Amino acid sequence: MESLIVEDKVESSPPVDREKTCPLLLRVFCNTGRHHPLNEYVRGNVPSNELQIYTWMDATLKELTSLVKEVNPEARRKGTYFDFGIIFPTPRMPGYRSKEIGTTCSGQKGPDDGVTLASKRFQIGDYLSISITAPQRGPPPRMGNRMGMDNRMDNRMDNRMDNRMDRMDYRMDNRMDRMDRMDRMRPF
Repeated sequence: MESLIVEDKVESSPPVDREKTCPLLLRVFCNTGRHHPLNEYVRGNVPSNELQIYTWMDATLKELTSLVKEVNPEARRKGTYFDFGIIFPTPRMPGYRSKEIGTTCSGQKGPDDGVTLASKRFQIGDYLSISITAPQRGPPPRMGNRMGMDNRMDNRMDNRMDNRMDRMDYRMDNRMDRMDRMDRMRPF
């Protein structure tokens, strides 16, 4: 019996020429011990502790960690964990969703150090959420549990909302069809 190991190949985008490419504005929201709740990103509002970083899509999580440490003295201690997540708008309804993209540790090498924004499908206009956990507390828990619901519950809620939106679209289409038929039947 033979076993076959297949590696997932990650498509790497070509490197960005930082001399010729204009940087993007990355809006970062740091919080100690947990991510900001998603309800703080509603109706154009954002958490108050915004950090603005000009960077490129090929910026790594380790690079972003060092930039955050420059302005956040509490995060400079060796062994501090940085848990990164992308906050992005939901396509069909007002509100935001979150996606965990990796964790780095100050003073230690880790598997997510080389992860780039582009490799995690970051889009210009998304926010970056960083949970900073002091060394004595250990690695941070998974993002879904800290931001309100776990991923299964979040997916179920999304599916329900998608179904409701589809039903509403169907009803509106039927109403519009009826109104069109009635308009055609009326004499002018």
